[in-house]
Amino acid sequence: MEESVFLEIRRRMQSGLLIIREPKAGNLPVDITVAPGSLEIKSCQACKMISFPAEVRIVPSSCRGLQYIVGDGLHVRLQVRADSNTKLISTLSESLKAQKSCTFYCQSCGEIIIKERTFLRVLPLPSENWSALVEEWCCHPNPFANSALHPQNNDCFLGHTYFLVNSGSESHVPGTEIVHSETEHSASERGPTLKSKKNARVICKRCKAMLGETVSSGTTKYYVTEMIIQQSGTNFDMLPRSQFVQNIIAQCLVELSSARSTFRFRIQGHDGKVYILMWLLNSDTLLVESMGNSASSSVFTLFENNLRPDSRSSGTWNAVKVLYHPCIKNKNKDLADEWENDIGVHPLTFPSKTCLELLLILSLSNACLPPSLRCMNAFQVAFLKM
Repeated sequence: MEESVFLEIRRRMQSGLLIIREPKAGNLPVDITVAPGSLEIKSCQACKMISFPAEVRIVPSSCRGLQYIVGDGLHVRLQVRADSNTKLISTLSESLKAQKSCTFYCQSCGEIIIKERTFLRVLPLPSENWSALVEEWCCHPNPFANSALHPQNNDCFLGHTYFLVNSGSESHVPGTEIVHSETEHSASERGPTLKSKKNARVICKRCKAMLGETVSSGTTKYYVTEMIIQQSGTNFDMLPRSQFVQNIIAQCLVELSSARSTFRFRIQGHDGKVYILMWLLNSDTLLVESMGNSASSSVFTLFENNLRPDSRSSGTWNAVKVLYHPCIKNKNKDLADEWENDIGVHPLTFPSKTCLELLLILSLSNACLPPSLRCMNAFQVAFLKM
């Protein structure tokens, strides 16, 4: 008996959608028993017991709306009491603190980029339209009109998708640990490849991943999706790339939607190309799935997708549910142009390779969903795990 079970829980509403995936031919009819901590599926050929995680408890009497959908299986709505103690990857503002010594690593390979750096000031950057707001509110000419915000030697400025550091400081460790100097760029990279853009790419010496770009002769911009920041003296924890990217981008979406009531995003590369149009649907999802196997009993495992088809993990995961449109190869160009001129859409810029990785993650997440849940209002549906 190979049935698997998909459970999408809304924590704020304490409700869930339980889908018992369509059994193989010959396994029908089935008898299903729902208990607070388990689910039992019986057929004339076998019996399978699925145990819920400890933090998930079903209210059996609340089961309603039982429906069979061809290709999916049995759908049922129910009340769920769910707690989540999932530890999130630290956000940039949590990792970077003034007066604390930090070491910066390339997330892809673990190479040290900046070693034991202590900032006297760690400050958030203003919103992208701060200069226009100054013009509106000042009764005199904007004093910042011809000036840019660049960090001094002991400053770090935080944006939503990047942070700025002063690259001329002696605090940087010389030699192989420095990966942001212009000498690392080939002549071709300094020439036509930059397409008249003055900023030079910053790459990791070991794995050649793009980490950021030089904003000026003394300022370097690093993207949050490419760096892991830890307090000096602690061991470096290597995380699967897809897990890290999902978590960082999901937290970025949640923070922006909370602070600015912005729910639509344009994901674009450092090359200016739009790769994904994304709509944040909800951020309080707890996502659980049991993987089908031949054992008579199985435990709920995480809806796991680390770009490896055999990836498995136990427990429950916080997730954000998004609607998205891919924009590569001129797909959805008209909508992309419309969103570009919409002030309600927030642009998020990452290295182009990371945008393609995110698109692959979304596509794999969409492919793993029950067929009836893969589309909504002409958008594709996906989950980003936190």
